[in-house]
Amino acid sequence: MKTYSSIGKIGCGLLLCLFCIQSSMAQTALPKVYNEGINPLKQIDQAIAKAKKEGKNVICQVGGNWCPWCLRFADFITKDTTISKVIAENFVYEHVNYNPRKSEGAEKVAQAKQMLKRLNNPGRFGYPVFVVLDGNGKVLHIQDSSFLEEGKGYNQEKVLRFFKNWTPKAVKE
Repeated sequence: MKTYSSIGKIGCGLLLCLFCIQSSMAQTALPKVYNEGINPLKQIDQAIAKAKKEGKNVICQVGGNWCPWCLRFADFITKDTTISKVIAENFVYEHVNYNPRKSEGAEKVAQAKQMLKRLNNPGRFGYPVFVVLDGNGKVLHIQDSSFLEEGKGYNQEKVLRFFKNWTPKAVKE
């Protein structure tokens, strides 16, 4: 009987550990920043119109809530006040959702393909990928995010250099 009692205690202990791990993972989950319900082409058009009016460029962070690196980057730039200030002063920043799954319906798949074509097929670099547009919607640059990474996160110096090199002022000089 002692054997069954020990097995029961071990099983309960394992279940408790799994519950604690799952709870801690849920508490550290990053917020979802991509609006999956909007048309990405209209989203980009609105960002361009706003950028033109404000004398800024547009950054399209293409990815999705399914992408942990996309959510890490969004969290990183939100928490870093130096980076968030550069973004606020120089860019209209959009999280442009990309979801090619056919389960989303033919219209969403078609929109995803059109969006990638419009942005010069940035998906070839993986996700997230950053597309810099001017106030007229012209693609100025596509940034592969792997060059901004460091360990399981991002390097502040590299990220700042990327943003500062694509401000309206930097592009005009």
